Amino acid sequence: MPPETAALEVAIQATGLGKAYPIFRKPQDRLKQMLCRGRRKYYDEYWALRNIDLTVARGETIGVIGRNGSGKSTFLQLVCGTLAPTRGSITVNGRIAALLELGAGFNPEFSGRENVYLAASVLGLTNEQINERYDSIAAFAGIGDFIEQPVKLYSSGMYARLAFAVAAHVDADIMIVDEILAVGDAAFTQKCMRFIHKFRETGTLFFVSHDTSQVISLCDRAVWLENGELREVGTTKDVCYHYIADLHSERDTSNSFRIGGSRSAPAAAAPVQDPRDELLKSSQHRNSIEIFEFNDASPWYGVEGARIVGVELLDPQGHSLPSLDGGEQVVLKVTCRAEKAIHSPIIGFYIKDRLGQNLFGDNTYLSYSDSPLTVEPGQEFVARFRFQMPYLPVGDFAVVAAIAEGTQHDHVQHHWVDDALFFRVHSSHVARGLVGIPMLDIALEVEGARQPGHAA
Repeated sequence: MPPETAALEVAIQATGLGKAYPIFRKPQDRLKQMLCRGRRKYYDEYWALRNIDLTVARGETIGVIGRNGSGKSTFLQLVCGTLAPTRGSITVNGRIAALLELGAGFNPEFSGRENVYLAASVLGLTNEQINERYDSIAAFAGIGDFIEQPVKLYSSGMYARLAFAVAAHVDADIMIVDEILAVGDAAFTQKCMRFIHKFRETGTLFFVSHDTSQVISLCDRAVWLENGELREVGTTKDVCYHYIADLHSERDTSNSFRIGGSRSAPAAAAPVQDPRDELLKSSQHRNSIEIFEFNDASPWYGVEGARIVGVELLDPQGHSLPSLDGGEQVVLKVTCRAEKAIHSPIIGFYIKDRLGQNLFGDNTYLSYSDSPLTVEPGQEFVARFRFQMPYLPVGDFAVVAAIAEGTQHDHVQHHWVDDALFFRVHSSHVARGLVGIPMLDIALEVEGARQPGHAA
């Protein structure tokens, strides 16, 4: 148990947790097992989960990641109490609202209204409480007159809406969301995310998703399950990075895929000296961006058939930039060196925020798909991406750079460098959203009497 967790109230405590299922080779073996009353085993054990030790403090948001079949759903069902552990123990303090699968617990012959009463009562509400909250539940679901129809007529999106609406109104202490948001429309997903962000302020949340950027932006810690065992627990940024690197390693057949480097913070890199410091004017809303040097000790992974040896931001004339302002044209230069012959290299980048969310990026594949390059061992090759830097909110940002070989969908990852280049935004007018874009014109007018606009 982390020391900071020990000082907080524990919401979930799993110790040596394991779940095994009997696998019978022949149908008659099941009958033999019933008759022998445990004196002999006529089955093989399949361990869906084993040796899980985890402590979750009240108010934490935990992301659960892993491949299909890794044990995520089994673990969540053990947390909910719908499965009994084969080994170990799990203690849960508080009321749980679980969205493990669409319409779990719904009776397909019942109407939506009847299933609201059924599901809410199972989750601990009295009839009086359900009566008080029914209108709010129906409004949240937003399925109109379908709420009076049997749920067997519902689409998967309507199932999701009704199930989430009930879970959002039962005053849960712990909420478990397992990929249910993947089936709703955009408006429903945004409504659910607003509720989840509000719920995080007071409740404990388990969030299961294959979208690691969503896990990074939403969760405090991440749990990585693999083959039924706990592979890693830690900060979402680190765990998700290791998980993605492991996924890439599956594509490599040379047994030379490696992960290296150590995670570092922006403060660890020495800033470039700005020769124009005295000339720069301070402004309350100026989108001032300080650029740091290429970090050759950044975490990385790949087969190392080629390596990234430099990443820098340049002005359109090719001069290295120690700082810039949002809205300016810049050139991102990525320099690589071939360790062996490389055919059809693809160089790409992402700009990500401090939560690890990818804001934008691109690569060279489309521009050179009809005339791929070949690079000989020892040669250096350079990619330049020219773009207009958007306005960014205050905070730290990082450039991820990568060199691969092949196509967009079938390639070998030679060198993926996380946090290759840091930059810091000291001031900004962007108060909402992930980025701001330069406006061509902004106008405020009374209809029929247009006033001149001002460029942003």
